[in-house]
Amino acid sequence: MKKYIAIVLLSVFVISCKSKAVAVQNNNVKTEEAPKEDKKAIEKHYNNKLDFSTLSIKASAKYEDEKQSQNVTADIKIEKDKQILISVRFLGITMAKALITPTTVSYYEKIKGTYYEGDFTSLSKWLGTELDYSKVQNLLVGEALDDLRKGKYTQTIVENLFRLEDEKEDKVKKIFYLDSEKYLIQKEEISQSAENVNLEIIYSDNKTFNQGTLPTNIEINAVQPKGKTNINLNYNNISFNEELSFPYSVPSGYKKVIIK
Repeated sequence: MKKYIAIVLLSVFVISCKSKAVAVQNNNVKTEEAPKEDKKAIEKHYNNKLDFSTLSIKASAKYEDEKQSQNVTADIKIEKDKQILISVRFLGITMAKALITPTTVSYYEKIKGTYYEGDFTSLSKWLGTELDYSKVQNLLVGEALDDLRKGKYTQTIVENLFRLEDEKEDKVKKIFYLDSEKYLIQKEEISQSAENVNLEIIYSDNKTFNQGTLPTNIEINAVQPKGKTNINLNYNNISFNEELSFPYSVPSGYKKVIIK
């Protein structure tokens, strides 16, 4: 049932496939130094932040790896910076549910009757990559996973997109692509060549609301030694600033998952 857990956690989507990572760059792609007046691309990216208190999304999701594929629906509720509730359903039946806050991560899945309760520290160690509440929320609302304002990036232009490559020398390479008109995130790549794992997140079908612009399609492609995983998430219905409830309770009889 890892596919349900992956869909439930969404930002963990491919991270649960042990992908700390981003696609190998194509060295044949022609690049050029970004114009000086565009060095504020990061600042302009954050001028696009969604202004909302709550966000409700009804989505369809497709999970596919080399052995199987699965179509499900997902209800996503966000109280900005406070909590995220995700319910995954198959044929109208809730198969998995997750409640994520800045300090805790809880989920359960129905097939094996298991649940998890813990914090991001233990979950990050289990997944093999750093994870926190902000990364999950950023993924869902179309912001860069990392806070770009806290890093240093080499900026070039690739196919009319601003390409920001993290200058930090690390085992994990991170590259972010922003469009040259509104500076919205278009793609993120994270890679760890030593482990042969690559993660690519592509955002598309942006729609503009009074609260700002939101991508309505998120495609996640992961490559790891065990194979490839693809997750496609489509937002079918979106509403802002409604009064939302966040009901979550683990059904009786479920077994707790212990992460060591």
